[in-house]
Amino acid sequence: MPVELPLDDEEASTSVPLKTQLIRFVATGAGSAVLDYGLTLALQYGLGAPFGVAKAFGFILGTTVAYLINRRWTFRAEPSTARFVAVLALYAVTFAVNVGLYSWLSHAWEETFVYSTAAFVVAQGVATVINFVVQRAVIFKIR
Repeated sequence: MPVELPLDDEEASTSVPLKTQLIRFVATGAGSAVLDYGLTLALQYGLGAPFGVAKAFGFILGTTVAYLINRRWTFRAEPSTARFVAVLALYAVTFAVNVGLYSWLSHAWEETFVYSTAAFVVAQGVATVINFVVQRAVIFKIR
């Protein structure tokens, strides 16, 4: 049984309005992005980890937290093995996009805090759009 987050006591339902889902998704994503960003830069600049390795660990932390919150609060979906497998497939794609873009931009631009932050924002933005569209249209409609 997946970990449950006690964010509210309402029944799970996939009929949450788009506007509500979008606001919740952005709020959840912002918090998760802070975790991702913090760990990425701590590993990259604090421990000297390579760009891709630092971003990979940040991505894994951020997306795990985001999935747990989004499943329960944003999309109000019950636990489902089929949905979890679909999320893993989606996260594999967004992992490649996110880490790939971050690594590519980090090598293309001068290595400074400002450019690393810009690379993070671009990579995170592209991955976030992919995540929301696929989660809303496909994943959280799976029973």
